[in-house]
Amino acid sequence: LDRFNGMFAFALWDRNRDTLFLARDRLGIKPLHYAILDDGHVLFGSEIKALLEHPELPRKLDPRSIEDYFTFGYVPEPRSVFLAVRKLEPGTCLSIKRGSSIGAPRRYWDVPLDEASIVRDREEVQAELRDQLKAAVSRRLIADVPLGAFLSGGIDSSAVVAMMRELETDSLLTCSIGFSEARYDESKYADLVAKAKHTDHKAEVVEASDFSLLDKLVGLYDEPYADSSAIPTYRVCELARRQVTVALSGDGGDENYIGYRRYRLFNVEERLRSLMPNSLRRPLFGFLGSAYPKLDWAPRVFRGKTTFQALGRESADAYLHGVSIFPAEGRDRLFSESFKSELQGYRSSEVFARHLDGKRFEDPLRMVQYLDFKTYLPGDILTKVDRASMAHSLEVRVPFLDHEFVGWTASLPTAMKLNGGSGKDVLKKALEPLLPNEVLYRSKMGF
Repeated sequence: LDRFNGMFAFALWDRNRDTLFLARDRLGIKPLHYAILDDGHVLFGSEIKALLEHPELPRKLDPRSIEDYFTFGYVPEPRSVFLAVRKLEPGTCLSIKRGSSIGAPRRYWDVPLDEASIVRDREEVQAELRDQLKAAVSRRLIADVPLGAFLSGGIDSSAVVAMMRELETDSLLTCSIGFSEARYDESKYADLVAKAKHTDHKAEVVEASDFSLLDKLVGLYDEPYADSSAIPTYRVCELARRQVTVALSGDGGDENYIGYRRYRLFNVEERLRSLMPNSLRRPLFGFLGSAYPKLDWAPRVFRGKTTFQALGRESADAYLHGVSIFPAEGRDRLFSESFKSELQGYRSSEVFARHLDGKRFEDPLRMVQYLDFKTYLPGDILTKVDRASMAHSLEVRVPFLDHEFVGWTASLPTAMKLNGGSGKDVLKKALEPLLPNEVLYRSKMGF
């Protein structure tokens, strides 16, 4: 496994050792589900629906996964919505010997964000970043079938396309999805990059009322999944597959280079938390968080309820509160007493606690990056792209999640990535020779 670079999930039967070996790639780009039945049979497959074909697989739901779903909007590894079905976590493998007791999966790689960062010259880093990203893209251009790229008009997909143009002399096909709602539409930026990089650009528009996919998506995901961008992701994969068999995407750039707005908000909150001891902070902001009205309709400066609630918490719990699609107080009101008894005191905060157990981080932002690499990236982003692409027999490759590139990026200090409240600083600077400033220096839009 140490020699592999890229995405994979496989099962190998070692006849000489009477052992089944299961393995999943380092970042969780490809899925692997498994179940061990009471009679000792082992089931495995890329999707839960493959396991459900076995008549003896118990269909009982896992109440903890339902708590997690209402928190995150997806069911994070290693659980699935079914009590009997597990997801092999990214960067782990599992050996199952016939007739022997089954041990826990073994971790063979982890995101090295808990290691000390290295202070280096900025211009030197920018040049090396271009080389590192170009190498990651180059490794994903090996194909004997037609190959293209997703192009949203954001920094990450534009960076991948720019590197493909640096490496490729042949025609470069790009695909994008626009929206009839102007505040969600990035198509003009995708067009800008396509023209600058002379790509054969294909684009379509998704309407706000495009709900015809919902029943189909339920069948694709096999368990509750609440990311609304599953709809346009399905559509862009559908568009790309008409032209190519393999497409490169920009996923992973935000996790690597502190691109999400929530990272910047967390950083501000963390500075405020450090100014006051927990014994004073928790009761003061706990009271303000409960007493302050929720003013979603008001200008952002007056919407302080969520911030007060976060300031009354410890760092990891505050980040969980920030990313929760349904807060703990809401889940308490929603869940019946009988369901709460099934949970036996379980809370989704245990997901973060398990990942942080035994870890020490030099700064809190590296901690929340690490948590996203362990939860949001494989559970939401990569799940979305895998199911949507495989529904169209399209292979999607992810250069920003090349593990060598991820490890190199993790060695950079936070100050190079987040500069004065602006994320992806060193990435933007490195790309200035290759992309228009209008694309690099604009507000981030979600897909």
